[in-house]
Amino acid sequence: MLETAFEALKTFDWGSDLAALAPIEDAATASHGKPEARQDLENRLIAALKGTLTRDAQDYICRKLANVGTAAAVPTLAGLLLNKGNSHMSRFALEQIPAPEAAAALRDALPKVSGDLKVGVISSIGARRDRSAVAALSGLLADSDASVARAATLALGAIGSVESAAALQTALRTAGDRRSTMIDAVLSCAESLLASNQVADASSIYKAFTHESQPRIVRLAATRGLLACATKPSVRSV
Repeated sequence: MLETAFEALKTFDWGSDLAALAPIEDAATASHGKPEARQDLENRLIAALKGTLTRDAQDYICRKLANVGTAAAVPTLAGLLLNKGNSHMSRFALEQIPAPEAAAALRDALPKVSGDLKVGVISSIGARRDRSAVAALSGLLADSDASVARAATLALGAIGSVESAAALQTALRTAGDRRSTMIDAVLSCAESLLASNQVADASSIYKAFTHESQPRIVRLAATRGLLACATKPSVRSV
């Protein structure tokens, strides 16, 4: 039945009867806790993705690989990142695959894409909270494409590390009309640091935004953050 389902997948579109793909769905469910079965399904999905498929079939496989994919699926998914029609769903899968190779594939794609595709890759890096991408993202904070610069700002805020906060604070000096978004991202870093009990680092960020030169709403957020810091045990930066 699984072979029949993969045969049906070759011409699949979202208007088709999903019942034809039920064996694939069942195999994915049944593979939980069964490494060999999971690897077999992943191998079948990868092989199918390398073949001639409809766009909807490719999207379907990417959705499945987001659930069962490992480092083995990364090269094939990475090959779709530069394709406008496939980039979104390949990124979706790479966001979910826990292997470090998936994070590396997204970082490697950064200099190879532009416009909306670059914004998408940056967003996926942020979703993974990939600390190894901080340096690359920092270099995009002043990008001539405002959408790219904004995406990099938000991604660094999502990563929430000491390094990403420092990069954002440095960029704030020349942020211009991007200042508000950048402040929000820095405060997001502080929240993440506080949540991981890096109180000294979070407190340092919050204190920087309590000055009277800051907008009132920013001062209020920073003050609230400092009060939260006062109730937290502190640990060293990691």
